[in-house]
Amino acid sequence: MLQVEDIAKSYATPGGDLRILHGVTFRLEEGEALAVMGPSGCGKSTLLQILGALEPPTGGSVALDGVDPYKLPEPEQALFRNTRVGFVFQDHSLLPQLTVVENVLTPLLVGPRDPEAPARARRLLDEVGLSHRLRHRPGELSGGEKQRVAIARALIRQPKLLLCDEPTGNLDQESATNVAALLDQLQKERRMSIVLVTHSSELAARFGRQASLAGGVMTESAGQQ
Repeated sequence: MLQVEDIAKSYATPGGDLRILHGVTFRLEEGEALAVMGPSGCGKSTLLQILGALEPPTGGSVALDGVDPYKLPEPEQALFRNTRVGFVFQDHSLLPQLTVVENVLTPLLVGPRDPEAPARARRLLDEVGLSHRLRHRPGELSGGEKQRVAIARALIRQPKLLLCDEPTGNLDQESATNVAALLDQLQKERRMSIVLVTHSSELAARFGRQASLAGGVMTESAGQQ
C-alpha cells in the first residue's frame, strides 16, 4: 500500500521559492492503478521521482507498506529503490551493447543476488511478447519492442510499485496502443500497484483512477477515489 501525505516540493530561485507540488495526498492499495494527467512542467515527473525515492520532498511524507524511504540511511534507501520500485520512462534507456535479456537483468547488477532472475527474465519477456527476441540488441528492435523490454526490466525485481513516466510518449499510435494494453493487462493479471503520468487521455482511461495535476495541486476525478 502506498500512502502519500501532504507532499510539497519547491526549489529556491533568485526570485524566491518556486513551488512545484503542494499538498498532494492520496492512498493506493495493492493492485490499484492511478493515472495522473497534466500539462508539461506541472510537476508530474517530479511527483514520480518523489514516490520512487529519487528526490526528497520539501514537506510531507511517502510510505510504501509502512516504510518511508526518506527516513532510511542512504544504502538502505538505494536498496529500497532497487528492490521495491520499478521505473518505466519515456525513453526506454536500454544499453545498446547488451542483448534484450541482458538489458532486463541490469537491475541485478546491484543489490542482493537472485539466482532465479535469469529464468524470470525469460518468462517476463515471453509475457510481453518478446520470447523470440532474447538475443537481439536494442538497435534491432522497434520503438514499441524497446519499451516492452523496459517494462520487463522494471518488473525483474518483482517490485511492489511500478512508476511509469509518459511510457507511450515517444511511440507511434499503434505501438502506443499496444504498450498501453500491455500495462493494463499487467496491472489486472499481476495486481500491480501503478502510478502513471501521461498526456494521453486514451492511456489514462484504461486505469481505474485518474487525477489531474495543475498549479502544483493534484485533484482526483470525482467518484474515483
